[in-house]
Amino acid sequence: MSHPLPHLYSPFTIRNTRIKNRIMSTGHDTTLPTAFVPNDALIAYQQARAKGGVGLIVLQVAGVHETARYTSHLLMATSDDCIPGYRRLADVCHAEGATVFGQLFHPGREIMETAEGTAPVAYAPSAVPNQRFHVMPRPMTTRMIAEIVEGYGAAAKRLETAGLDGVEIVGSHGYLPAQFVNPRANLREDQYGGSLENRLRFLREIVEAIRRQTAPDFVVGLRFSAEDRDLNGLTTEEVSEALVALDGAFDYFNLTIGSSASFGGAVHIAPAMAFASAYGAPVAAAIKRQVKTPVFYAGRVNQPQDAERLVAQGEADMVGMTRALICDPDMPGKAEAGRFDDIRACIACNQACIGHFQLGVPISCIQHPETGRELTYGTMKRAGNPKRVLVAGGGPAGLKAAAIAAERGHKVTLFEASERLGGQALLAQLLPRRLEFGTIVSNLTGEAERAGVKIVRRTRVDPALILREKPDTVVLATGATPRHPELPGAESAHVVDAWQVLRDEANVGASVLVADWRCDWIGMGVAEKLARAGCKVRLAVNGYMPGQRIQAYVRDQTAGVLHDLGVEVIPYADLYGVDGQTVYLAHVTGREPIIIEGVDTLVTSLGHDAVNTLEAELSDFEGELHVIGDCLTPRTAEEAVLEGLKAGWAI
Repeated sequence: MSHPLPHLYSPFTIRNTRIKNRIMSTGHDTTLPTAFVPNDALIAYQQARAKGGVGLIVLQVAGVHETARYTSHLLMATSDDCIPGYRRLADVCHAEGATVFGQLFHPGREIMETAEGTAPVAYAPSAVPNQRFHVMPRPMTTRMIAEIVEGYGAAAKRLETAGLDGVEIVGSHGYLPAQFVNPRANLREDQYGGSLENRLRFLREIVEAIRRQTAPDFVVGLRFSAEDRDLNGLTTEEVSEALVALDGAFDYFNLTIGSSASFGGAVHIAPAMAFASAYGAPVAAAIKRQVKTPVFYAGRVNQPQDAERLVAQGEADMVGMTRALICDPDMPGKAEAGRFDDIRACIACNQACIGHFQLGVPISCIQHPETGRELTYGTMKRAGNPKRVLVAGGGPAGLKAAAIAAERGHKVTLFEASERLGGQALLAQLLPRRLEFGTIVSNLTGEAERAGVKIVRRTRVDPALILREKPDTVVLATGATPRHPELPGAESAHVVDAWQVLRDEANVGASVLVADWRCDWIGMGVAEKLARAGCKVRLAVNGYMPGQRIQAYVRDQTAGVLHDLGVEVIPYADLYGVDGQTVYLAHVTGREPIIIEGVDTLVTSLGHDAVNTLEAELSDFEGELHVIGDCLTPRTAEEAVLEGLKAGWAI
């Protein structure tokens, strides 16, 4: 019988390194390393992906020079201290059949922080600032350039000594090699600036330094953005010209989209669900047609069928599926076996992957909190004493708790009061460009069903039902409802909540004010929905910007959409009253009120109230009781699913 994905599961050879399939985990920060070297947590994380069947693992960036420390939790390959950790990592991944490359890195001006919390001294080709981090760099001397070039060579030698199969130079996303290539960032008048030949000199010297210090079979690739999508970044034409000139110098080009240097370019570093699948692949494919060097592509590919198409059509030789592997490490093996319905599809929410990195905490996934916690939850432990477990509530928290408990051997019944499972995720998918969020429901439902959970819909749990079912353990996951604090004057105005708007239960007027206490998806999404419907929309947020509490790339991209739709944003605003068509706001730190007139409809997004009456009613319950998710206290799907995991393990 022919393989359902024959191109994706064909091997690929670079030099004498054979990669077993065309699925790649691209280099990405995990915030797992400590002391700047690979540790047990990072090794366990990558081992899980190797065990799941990925062909190529490209490890996260390793600094090649002391000036490369762009965060306080990256890897460093500047001394032999890194070799033992890399060797252990390579050994465990090789044992599972994966090929392993390491990324070599210098950010140039793209430095986020210093360990001391002070403003960094960043070094770049020229003193040209970036937009996003507001860094004014110091121009590199030719002596420093030579040091950094040799740093790349020495780092590559260390990774080869550790047993890695190759290295990848990170020139993507506006980092140091791209800053040399970019004529708007490189204003030098010496041998490293001016002509394209001079601007490519830095990259050529890097690859020459690596080749001098490593064996002939050691793979050396280049990651580069096919276009920066930044007004001052590299264009597709400039990148094409540069890579054609470099054709043959590297063993592969790993192409993506975006730049760290600007807000508009950075949203493409980890494109959210608003972007179409593989939207940057045509740009990479156009470059592939101009070079003989193999071309890899990464950017918003979360389904193996899409990756198969890219390889089959000759648009890429390898396909990066990084967030898909964060969400489901076993995805490659499931796809190879044709078990497509069992794959936990990434929804590109960015909350716990890149979002965690930007918070300085270890990587995870809102759907699969085992990610990044492999040392704790990586190996399922069967229950020594199977119990009868009743789960009240079929939202993300309840579904995860039920799935884990059943997988551990407990007999689990989940009761959902409504017709449909999913809880608030069913509402989240109704927001503009957020339909994919609903996939969390089908993913978690599938997990529960495959684990053997009995699911009962249209049945509300009460003490009488618990008395009849006689469970040993009860898990309460009954969610939350919209919060409606007392609002002076509400009886004289048209006031509705965000849930009613999303369910199309409200007849919204032509002029709308959205009062957003949460500063998350909801306020921004409702504002966009109503603006697209033709309303005049003002968005008053109880923070310094809309989306303050959500991941930066998601927020920044949506902020641009709201601007283009003409939504007026009122920051630092606290809602305190309404009177007819007038809404009264208070500046959260100022003394003067903000009075908004001509409002037909006030839409409130003021948080949620926990639905936890059942907890009090079960005060005499003698069995084990767990309260999780929003009914513990309202938060997000991430906390709900994580607490479901923890409850399932604790039973």
